[in-house]
Amino acid sequence: MWSRVVTAVSRAGAARPVALAAGTACAAGSASLCNEDHIGAVELHWSNHGALAALDAKSVRRGFQVYKEVCATCHSVERLAFRNLVEFGAWSEEEVKAMAEEVEIIDGPNDEGEMFERPGKLSDYMPGPYANEEAGRAANNGALPPDLSLIVKARHGGADYIFSLLSGYCDAPAGKAMLPGLYYNPYFAGGAIGMPAPLMDEQVEFADGTPATVSQMSKDVAMFLAWVAEPEHDERKKGGFRFILAMALASLVAGYTKRFRWANLKARKISYQF
Repeated sequence: MWSRVVTAVSRAGAARPVALAAGTACAAGSASLCNEDHIGAVELHWSNHGALAALDAKSVRRGFQVYKEVCATCHSVERLAFRNLVEFGAWSEEEVKAMAEEVEIIDGPNDEGEMFERPGKLSDYMPGPYANEEAGRAANNGALPPDLSLIVKARHGGADYIFSLLSGYCDAPAGKAMLPGLYYNPYFAGGAIGMPAPLMDEQVEFADGTPATVSQMSKDVAMFLAWVAEPEHDERKKGGFRFILAMALASLVAGYTKRFRWANLKARKISYQF
């Protein structure tokens, strides 16, 4: 395993600081996997990984802004509806309604059998950047940008991989031949990815004043996509805590019943005379 780490780090060249950190984590037994042609994502110990830890609502809100202003030009989140933003609680209903009304949704047919456009509603799903798959491929040299609804679950490393990929772009090392239209990223399988670096410092302006660095935007959009992939995250943990608490109380009641309710029967002495 260590030989693979050294090989991956040496091939990363200009990305030595990033590659060395990933290689060290891999050598220490991290869940990240290093291979001959790329570096595994470093485990970042997200704040929501605790047994009772919730998603960072402020980070999810900022991540949605990054997605909307940057990622949405190519990628969709077709499983996310506007109402889900209200249900999460990081946005008010008025904010989301105004956001939905900015989108024109094709609906119908009407009484005359024709399709028509209308302002979006809370029940509508987020529209994608392309009308259909063919349009998406035509706009990206035959490659279809993946939908991001379940990307955190679909990639090994989850949010760690998303963060590492978005913040890991660098110059290709000496000897690494890059075909036209491809960009070097040591965290992507093969090291060559068709998507150029999507993030730059101060690319967006956060309303809460958080500095919009590449690492901050990468972290926030990874947190947002983690919520999109698992919107029941917080409620599931709350439900699990309530279940464990209920079982603990039930165990106490059962113990009391066994110890005291049946004590006179279990401790009685029965004698027989012949």
